[in-house]
Amino acid sequence: MVEKGFQDMANQNERKREKMFLIHSLIGVGIMVFFRFLPLNLPEVTSIGMEVLGIFIGTLYLWTFVDPLWGSLMSIAMVGLSNYMPMAGLLKEAFGAPVVAQVFFLLIMAGGLVYYKITLYIGRFFLTRKFTNGKPWLLMFVICIGCYFLGGFISPFTAIFLFWPVLYDVFEEVGYKKGDALPRVMLTLVVVASLIGFPMAPFAQNGLALLTNFTNITANLPGGPIVVNNAAYMGVAIILGLIMIVANILFAKFVIRPDVTKLKNYDVEMLNKNPLPPMEPRQKIIGASFVILILGMLLPSLFPSLPGMAFLSSNSLGLALFMVAALAAIRLNGKSVLEIPQVMATNFNWGAYFIIVAAILLGSVLTSENTGVSAFLSVVLSPIFQGMSPMVFTVLLMAMAVLLTNLCNSLVIGMILQPVIVTYCIQTGANPAPIVTLLIIFVLLSAAITPAASPFAAILHSNKEWVPTKYVYQYTIPFVILELIIVLVVGVPLANLLM
Repeated sequence: MVEKGFQDMANQNERKREKMFLIHSLIGVGIMVFFRFLPLNLPEVTSIGMEVLGIFIGTLYLWTFVDPLWGSLMSIAMVGLSNYMPMAGLLKEAFGAPVVAQVFFLLIMAGGLVYYKITLYIGRFFLTRKFTNGKPWLLMFVICIGCYFLGGFISPFTAIFLFWPVLYDVFEEVGYKKGDALPRVMLTLVVVASLIGFPMAPFAQNGLALLTNFTNITANLPGGPIVVNNAAYMGVAIILGLIMIVANILFAKFVIRPDVTKLKNYDVEMLNKNPLPPMEPRQKIIGASFVILILGMLLPSLFPSLPGMAFLSSNSLGLALFMVAALAAIRLNGKSVLEIPQVMATNFNWGAYFIIVAAILLGSVLTSENTGVSAFLSVVLSPIFQGMSPMVFTVLLMAMAVLLTNLCNSLVIGMILQPVIVTYCIQTGANPAPIVTLLIIFVLLSAAITPAASPFAAILHSNKEWVPTKYVYQYTIPFVILELIIVLVVGVPLANLLM
């Protein structure tokens, strides 16, 4: 009877979820279709602009309450069905963009790291450093660094799902139970550190989507488009990221103060009881190729005057394509080093791909002169920014970003706030590159407090056995406040110095 009761409850919850999915889907599509008919008198916005605004708002709704993948596909389809552009031209603009092609092949490379279990070796490397024996807080720092780089170059999902299971085994080995303070803190720090790394790479994930969107919306400005230097962006992200990780760990050590006595008994040999097999030639080749690919995309920004850098820079969008093609051509034991069909069938992040496609498309469409949206923002925001210094503007922008991103999807808020930066900089003559760099980095990494902020925060909230909800808020709120302070105190002068 008890089992039947649980089954009935599970079925009831499933029906409720399906019902809410349908309701939210209808609301999102309804906004896309009917927003244009609202009796709104928005200065400068054209009839096409009203159509596009409705699709944009509906997309944000679907991304937040339904499914980012499905919402992205519907968004692209609805723009094609609007009066903005015929469907054939729209599909060419959406899927034919060079950055979209770059993302496609980068995701194949990242998927290969997971499919061939190269990420396991990366995670094991960070967890088996002997200098962390008997030093719990140093161990936490090393784990957070591992999460940071995995979150930046591959995905926060990879970092979380790689480190959490290993930490569960460590907790059991040294005697911690579910709900104990130290496991709560460590599991939360894994998510927070992964999020801090999320915007680090300017050529991957949502950071690339927002940087490309900013380039698109500034294309029609005098002297535009504005392209943020990859090396400078990454330098700001890495320096801020490392400072934030240290600050959060120090806060946990001296303010939260969990009991780390049992963790002092941790020895890396605990993991070496079940060693990973030596890396195979295939794994070594793919891992080395990924490093070479990253260097190929970064070096032209770091050393533009060196021989060959101009060639790399002009072909940077195709480097991932070349690497995937080369790895598919090399044969080992009768198979391609990189088996593209298998990787795409199991470890290709389709959700991230279609979100980026939709985000880049919407950014371009919204700022088109045919819509009048940019002119509308200028009319509305210019009086507000009158006489405001860049520092005051940045403080207000970051405060707005952290509040909104924890109520809504972080990518959404980044897209909404970028035109605000453009309007301010046109009016005041301020350099937009440092401001937009800080916005992109902060809006993505601060999405840790509520489940709506990001899927990674939602994963943390779902782990109620180890981290009850009240502790998620108790830990993430001060962590994010610390991150905001670091962005304003360190990030503002650093970004202005490098850009």
